[in-house]
Amino acid sequence: MQLLEERILRDGKVYPGNVLKVSGFLNHLIDEHLLDEIGKEISARFCEQNVTKIMTIEASGIAIACAAAHYMHTPVLFAKKSKTANVSADCYSADVVSYTHNNTSTVIVDKEFLLPEDRVLIVDDFLANGAAIRGLRSLIEQAGATLVGCAIAIEKGFQKGGEELRAEGVRIESLAIVESMTDDSLTFRHQN
Repeated sequence: MQLLEERILRDGKVYPGNVLKVSGFLNHLIDEHLLDEIGKEISARFCEQNVTKIMTIEASGIAIACAAAHYMHTPVLFAKKSKTANVSADCYSADVVSYTHNNTSTVIVDKEFLLPEDRVLIVDDFLANGAAIRGLRSLIEQAGATLVGCAIAIEKGFQKGGEELRAEGVRIESLAIVESMTDDSLTFRHQN
């Protein structure tokens, strides 16, 4: 998605350790116009999949998931990273290792909200090593629901997550794929 790539080049910040900071427009301070265009693009790519739920992990993917849900006319379900008093004891759970936070979270979804008949689209801001998608896929499998694919704003193509998930048969649609990144520059993978 050219608009997203241009914004990453203009306002993204590359930090040592393969960290791409887009918090000034995508996942902390959010550019609503860009978010709306991302939602339209995700909807266009998955409109034929009869999606009944869009799923993400709190918190960075929620805005993107909501933008897609607006155009797909479907609810957003996000996996919580901690159990709160308002979550039922009857939950699906999976462990997810966070590359950015350098920790492991047990993510949970109330069984009431993820059903066997659901056709689920995973939406997230980043795909690097694939841990978040694998965790969400585990929740979907526990429910007996169907994973129709994953829509990712930014994929780090130089890390193995996307390649491994595609090899496992998961449909991954990334709007921007960073092919390589150094401490002061990045290049994008050409996509059809």
